[in-house]
Amino acid sequence: MLRLSLKSGAFFFCGIAFFILSLLSSCEKEVKIKLKGGDTKVVVEGAVETDVPPYVVLTKSIGFFSKIDLSTLENSFIHGANVTVSDGTKTITLREYTVDTGSLNKFSFYSIDTANLANKMTGENGKTYTLTITYDGKTYQAETKIPFPKGMDSIWAGDAIKFGDSVAAGARTVYVNYKDPDTLGNFGVYYTQINSQGYFMSDDIVTDEFTNGSLQTKYPLSLGIDPAHRKDRNNDSLGYVFPGDTVTLKWCSTDKKVYDFWRTFIYARNVQGNPFSTPINLKTNISNGALGIWAGYGTIYTTFVVQ
Repeated sequence: MLRLSLKSGAFFFCGIAFFILSLLSSCEKEVKIKLKGGDTKVVVEGAVETDVPPYVVLTKSIGFFSKIDLSTLENSFIHGANVTVSDGTKTITLREYTVDTGSLNKFSFYSIDTANLANKMTGENGKTYTLTITYDGKTYQAETKIPFPKGMDSIWAGDAIKFGDSVAAGARTVYVNYKDPDTLGNFGVYYTQINSQGYFMSDDIVTDEFTNGSLQTKYPLSLGIDPAHRKDRNNDSLGYVFPGDTVTLKWCSTDKKVYDFWRTFIYARNVQGNPFSTPINLKTNISNGALGIWAGYGTIYTTFVVQ
């Protein structure tokens, strides 16, 4: 009897489970959600820096679920906009250029008209520059200042900071000495170049909100990484230099709005794909709903050879 009751109980339990599963499956319904695409926005990437002409790249925003390929990127460039830059005394109109990148697509940007001597302008420390863009019946404006830069006091390569045995043989860490000025409001970003590579921006950005007027301090300099190798976690030489390397530091002093843009940009890029991260909107100094940044950079270059 005991064995029979166990079997009956097992049969009864299986019957309930089957009934529940049948009920749940009968309640299944295919749900189709049509996501509304966001409005297309003007995206600005522009800068003016010490002794360098202003440049502006104009594109249209691309939908999150859009197919991204070379054709999509090329078609995102904005052509025929009226773009002017003023330093408070002189106003120039930027000319549109389109160059063939050699990879089956073209790149477009706006800069000074090199054929017009009266249309020349380069960045000067201490000046404020106003960008005005007129496109498709709308006007967008932004203002930025080129601060007087205060670069690193010294820079050199020392022993690598080791994490276990993962550091490549001969690797060196770049160090700097830096003393923050006693005036509040010093912000900066920086780029590094190793040998003949390009200049790549570091994720470390500088603010004196908590260290204003601090004594000279030594700290390791985080090198900029080529975006093509950013996910190459297995490369044990990434972020280090080696004897014989020529290292150039491009230090860029900025105003607060430019600092805030890069701070939010770096955060958003680094948490991309993390479902537990806090959403963040990129800061911008462009008016009328446009995205991006118009940045003034007070630049100083420092070069040394790793011993």
